[in-house]
Amino acid sequence: MFRILVADDEGIMLEAIKNIIQSSFGSDCEIVCVKTGRAVIEQAGSFRPDIAFVDIQMPGLSGIQAIKEVRKFNPSIVFIIMTAFDKFSYAQEAVNLGVMEFIMKPVNKKKILDTCVKAMHQVEEARQKLSDDLKIREKLEIVIPMIESGFIYNVLQEDSDVLKNGYVEMLDIQKPYGFMMALEFGDSIESGTMTNAIGVGVRVSKYYAMIREIVKDYFDCVIGPVMGNRLVLFLSFEEEKMRYEERVEIITRTRNMIHKLENSADIKCRGGIGSVKPLSGIRDSYKEALKSLRENDSHVVHITDIPAVADYDGEYPLELEHMYLQRGAKGDREGALSCANEFFDWMLVHNNNHRSNIEVKILELIMRLEKMAFEGGNLRYGFRYRENYLSELREASDTENLRLWFQAKTREICDSISTSREREYENLVSRVKAYINENYAKNISLDDVSRMVDISPYYFSKLFKQEVGENFIEYVTGVRMKHARHLLEDPKYSIKEVCVMSGYGDPNYFSRIFKKYEGMTPSEYRER
Repeated sequence: MFRILVADDEGIMLEAIKNIIQSSFGSDCEIVCVKTGRAVIEQAGSFRPDIAFVDIQMPGLSGIQAIKEVRKFNPSIVFIIMTAFDKFSYAQEAVNLGVMEFIMKPVNKKKILDTCVKAMHQVEEARQKLSDDLKIREKLEIVIPMIESGFIYNVLQEDSDVLKNGYVEMLDIQKPYGFMMALEFGDSIESGTMTNAIGVGVRVSKYYAMIREIVKDYFDCVIGPVMGNRLVLFLSFEEEKMRYEERVEIITRTRNMIHKLENSADIKCRGGIGSVKPLSGIRDSYKEALKSLRENDSHVVHITDIPAVADYDGEYPLELEHMYLQRGAKGDREGALSCANEFFDWMLVHNNNHRSNIEVKILELIMRLEKMAFEGGNLRYGFRYRENYLSELREASDTENLRLWFQAKTREICDSISTSREREYENLVSRVKAYINENYAKNISLDDVSRMVDISPYYFSKLFKQEVGENFIEYVTGVRMKHARHLLEDPKYSIKEVCVMSGYGDPNYFSRIFKKYEGMTPSEYRER
């Protein structure tokens, strides 16, 4: 079936062309006739013809003007122009608009039919190409996830080279850098751990196609397969380093994506984001994404927002070891000691007859934790600081005394990290509080202050409340109210001047906030 539009201001011409086409093609064609350029545009939208015979000279809009408008929203129509001998000045413009052919008036039956057949062939070729493209796209919808999964698996392998296995070319990754994102799913987050990982992993597999679609709506990325209760993403990047604004924008987009995932699949989700790396070293970004994922119970954490945490691969229970290092690196003494005891119990079961293995392992873990603390600026280090470690281990009378040594060193390191980190956070928050006290009369935003300390707004907001006991806005308002009270005690300033000097542009809003905090309006406060 072909839909054909015929446009000419002469009724006789319309009837003639319509009868010629119907007599030859019958029910294979559906024909609509119009007499104006405006009607051509309207029918192009509603009737959506495959072929259109259009006269150049019509009332109102010319045929050329009508074709030009139609091309803006429907480029696939095959146009045939009907014209008289004196209208060749339109020829060049018509060629530019992709008109298939000209028919000179007066028209004859053979020319109409030959042109119709030619146009029908062109329409059929376009339909076949569309059908072939759709088949290819359907196949790609199956193949591309497989290639993307292969790329992600390749990234996760320790000794693989992503540049040598053809995935970069197959996925048309042209940018020289990239970063990794890890998404983790669960029923809830408890003590920094996702609950019901296995059950939720089954649900994530069930909704995998929908999750892929949502993720692709937010990021142009490579998506890996479901691995337990996790998904790993790769995002290409043009520059060697990500600017602050770009980092915050990606974190914001990730938070929005996670919110949609949680609502769509009825599961909890959080994300960890690694830093930008060259493609040859992209696995390091994946390690960073995992480290970010383990940071407390935040929805989204970027590796730049947290202190670096070393990683370890070995033949031991990695998750337990990761947890020990993670909690120790954050100065969580009780959490690290709990992991240390559990790990020690595991070693007793598997290495009870090989005390030396236990000695080496606990020494390795303590030195690893010390190194992390040192690199994070939380621990002083000297070459002779460890000179007694080996002798202390050898002098331990039994495995329980080895456990006590392990616990004591873990406790010592955690206390040092906790003290140092508290001091670091206190210094950072002190800088921000000093800035607020000096600039309370200006327009101070969380974004501005976060940029100043180079921490994303989401993470800084949580840190600020944790250290100060109230959120950023509450603190700024409190400072402004304190200064407003002081200014109101000086009669030389009007209420409006106090409003502006306290950082508010709207006197009515200032009055409402002041009354909320002080229980009275600024005027009442001044009178008292």
